[in-house]
Amino acid sequence: MITGIRSFLRLGGFFLVLPAAVRAAADFDLSRRTPVASEEQIPVADFFRAPLFSQPQLSPNGERFVALVETGNDHTGLFVYDLTKRQSQAAMGPGDSDVYSVAWLNSDRLLLSLSREKIYAAGLVVADAGKISENYPVETNNATSLVAVPRKEPMHPLIWILRNAYDDGEDMGVVQIDAKRSLNRNEHALIGSMQYNDRDRDMMHGTKASIVASYPQPPGMAVNYLADKDGALAFAITVQDGTFSLFRFSGKKWVLCPVNLDEVFPVSHGDRPGELIVIGPREAGVPRGIQKLDTETGRLGELLYRDKMYDVDACSFYAHPATGDILGVRFSRNRMHTAWFSQGYADLQTVLEGLFPNSIVQLIGSNNDETRFFLAVYSDREPAAYYAFDLAKKKVELIHKTAPWFDSARMRPMNILKFKTRDGHQLEGYLTLPAGASKQTRVPLVVLPHGGPWARDTWGFDREAQFLASRGYAVLQPNYRGSPGYDWKFPQNDMWAFRKMHDDVTDAVKTLLTTGLIDAERVAIMGTSFGGYLAACGAAFEPEMYRCAIAIAGVFDWERVLKEARSKRFESAEFGILLRNLGDPAAKQEEFDEISPLRHVSKIKIPFLVAHGKVDDVASISESRALIAELEKHNVPFDTLFVRGEGHGMSRLKNQVELYSRVEQFLAAHLAPRRTAAAPAGAGAP
Repeated sequence: MITGIRSFLRLGGFFLVLPAAVRAAADFDLSRRTPVASEEQIPVADFFRAPLFSQPQLSPNGERFVALVETGNDHTGLFVYDLTKRQSQAAMGPGDSDVYSVAWLNSDRLLLSLSREKIYAAGLVVADAGKISENYPVETNNATSLVAVPRKEPMHPLIWILRNAYDDGEDMGVVQIDAKRSLNRNEHALIGSMQYNDRDRDMMHGTKASIVASYPQPPGMAVNYLADKDGALAFAITVQDGTFSLFRFSGKKWVLCPVNLDEVFPVSHGDRPGELIVIGPREAGVPRGIQKLDTETGRLGELLYRDKMYDVDACSFYAHPATGDILGVRFSRNRMHTAWFSQGYADLQTVLEGLFPNSIVQLIGSNNDETRFFLAVYSDREPAAYYAFDLAKKKVELIHKTAPWFDSARMRPMNILKFKTRDGHQLEGYLTLPAGASKQTRVPLVVLPHGGPWARDTWGFDREAQFLASRGYAVLQPNYRGSPGYDWKFPQNDMWAFRKMHDDVTDAVKTLLTTGLIDAERVAIMGTSFGGYLAACGAAFEPEMYRCAIAIAGVFDWERVLKEARSKRFESAEFGILLRNLGDPAAKQEEFDEISPLRHVSKIKIPFLVAHGKVDDVASISESRALIAELEKHNVPFDTLFVRGEGHGMSRLKNQVELYSRVEQFLAAHLAPRRTAAAPAGAGAP
């Protein structure tokens, strides 16, 4: 995230209350909330416009629902719905600003994070949930992350200042701010109007917020802070020279815990002081479970849950709304799954799944009395919809669909494809087929490996896959080694085996081709970030498999990536992590050559589309520029899309529409059926 230096937003009148009808952006009809006619092609914008609601949360007393809302002009605002009065409010930030996160402080106050231009931090604002036009700023300009809301002092939240706007973007650690105190001391003052040397006692921690308490920074570079179940700062995870360490906060100082984070990794607070829930150590032949850890002694405790087939990895936890006790864990099998530690919640899950067959039902939260629950429900053909469930009345009430412009009848089902890697391990991917696909009517294929690489695809509504399927393409989304859930099957160093990840994608494609559903001569590969890297690998290392390739915000030469990271080693931990796990390029030149498709462009014979945001601080645009230079050098046909003001991926709808319109044109040009041999001279039309 890049921190903005100045904001030019007035402290008074921070929000604009939306009128009943909001003017849509000039290029797209974002006011339409219904599907287009069945005979019309679904517009590109429908697949990539923001959902009507995101980050939904129920207030602690269960009376209000808050979410981020798409305002109709490619901006994100705030929506509050009173469940008892059946009344709603909506508001948006001024100018080119968005609300990018929201959290309840208590049942009456909300803490909002604002951004400008979808890239720059603009500050924190507190809003009255009963009248959101009444709001005031409490922090300005810094890139921040909410660590916790203390149960006893909810108006004194813990904020991590990841990058401050006044000291060259330094990490200033965790502070506790007074969210009751407005910075609006002068209604004519401008946020960000302070000069670099314009300091007062509030600026000691790199922010203009009102500081209640501050905390020392732990040794090393912080990558995460964890609170205990009551919302008090308790733990820090840091990294130094690529090695992660765990510290606990004790006696106003950080104490190193005797824990090896190469073996276990914290994922949540525990129920007792000094206790964490961690992903447990590897054990031969069984998936990794989650268990308790005593951070003072380093001893592992009770095994809370272990799945039979999947690591409990990349997980999230459901806590009791009043006590903070952990009640269940959500993770991905081949579909998202919640394992409950409470029989009452397990029974409730069964009841709710019975109400919504063939769907994923997730409990998002409840009121403190556990009488009113808040649900998200989605499937492979239906985007998420949010519901309120009254336990006493056994009644489910639809709050809102997030994307009512999709007609589920026109969406395509997502199928699970199992495949074996060349070293004998079973993995899974997801196959979405276009209408009419069969062994008699074979269809072209777009292989869509995910980014990460330590992320995964899962079953559910996927806008990118549905867009491509609507244009007549089958879509394969393979989960390769390194994807959460499968690590127990592989050696630990395979987490960094990038060339083997490419091989897994290839093995998935080969498995799919045996079904007879795909036209093997019309296959493309496309990906974003690490998926863009895998797309380049496919083009370079499997020249006979693909007809064209698309890389969005990709990386292509890992020695270049290390050099770029080295220049930022004092502000980012990336260099140490890469050096520790990939090694020194000077000593491992052959290995770096093997995993870097930029060094194999001479093997590429297929057209390439390269897209990148010009202010990407995750994957440098220099990677794409270098790829283009090599493609040009070797006479490989290519097309480019470089976009100003975009970071890692495309955040603005107009740029997403341009990107996927170009993708559509590129695929249509290069995956068209091959021409048959010319007819004999004089032959007439049939």
